Amino acid sequence: MLMNNSVLRVLLISQLCVGVIGNTSLFILYIYTFFFKPHFKKLIDLFFLHLTIANIMTIIFTLIPDIVATFDVPNFLDDVGCKVFSCIYRIFRGLSISTTCILSTFQAVTVTPSNSQWVWLKHKLSTWMFAFLLCSWLINLAIYGYMVEIVIAKTNSTHLGNGYLHAYCQNRNFGNNNSGSFLSIIFMHDLLYVGIMMWTSLYVVILLYRHHKRAQYLRSPSLSSQQSPELRATHSILLLVSCFGIFYWLNNLITLYGFYAQTKIPRLEGINSFWATCYPTICPFLIMKNNKLILHFISSFSALRMNCLQRARHG
Repeated sequence: MLMNNSVLRVLLISQLCVGVIGNTSLFILYIYTFFFKPHFKKLIDLFFLHLTIANIMTIIFTLIPDIVATFDVPNFLDDVGCKVFSCIYRIFRGLSISTTCILSTFQAVTVTPSNSQWVWLKHKLSTWMFAFLLCSWLINLAIYGYMVEIVIAKTNSTHLGNGYLHAYCQNRNFGNNNSGSFLSIIFMHDLLYVGIMMWTSLYVVILLYRHHKRAQYLRSPSLSSQQSPELRATHSILLLVSCFGIFYWLNNLITLYGFYAQTKIPRLEGINSFWATCYPTICPFLIMKNNKLILHFISSFSALRMNCLQRARHG
């Protein structure tokens, strides 16, 4: 027994609450910015907004079945329910991955020096980013729409062999040697985005290292001690990509083990769901850290606090 139901239930419910509240708060912040603070609005914010929606849907449709399972509720999902939950979870998980990839690529192009051979991409960013986002929607719908056919409600038969097994769902060809073919397609799709993310992140790290060396050479306090908005945004996205990479590989290792293990481990899917939703849960807090509107509120509050303290001292 990896974990008893009570501990797992508390973990999953906490993850659901924190993840939904964090992403919803960030979503409201961006909506407020677009309508009431348009001078703070940037192109990249639209993609952060899309990422928060994908994160909310991923968290809800991943965790709810596992939370219900910890209360030992039988037959919570039938065939239709399994198809809906599995398909929506996978589509929005794929969109979360592809949007993070787009953000990583956007920032790599944004910080590209003016003398670089890639500088011409800056003028194509707005058009290409929306085109890539539309393509990611179409690709995810095409791939994971296939899950409507292969996912069914869990049967009462003995489950030994390769296959996807959840508290309420399983794949139709459970135990079949060919049941891993669809899993291979999913991993190849994900690895394409992960490869792009790793490449763009490495490129950005090299640029930041060169910038740091240049600042040291010039010995300018203003260059070394202050970070530009672009640099802060770059650090934020690099942190996003790093967290994504850690949780992505951990989630996939558990998924592969659970799929190919001949004897299935109870509650392993619940534990894996916790790790699968760690990135979408942490994501909004990493983004908020360098949000321009939040930084403006903090600076305004700090200035107001200092004024109050000064008045109290002289009053």
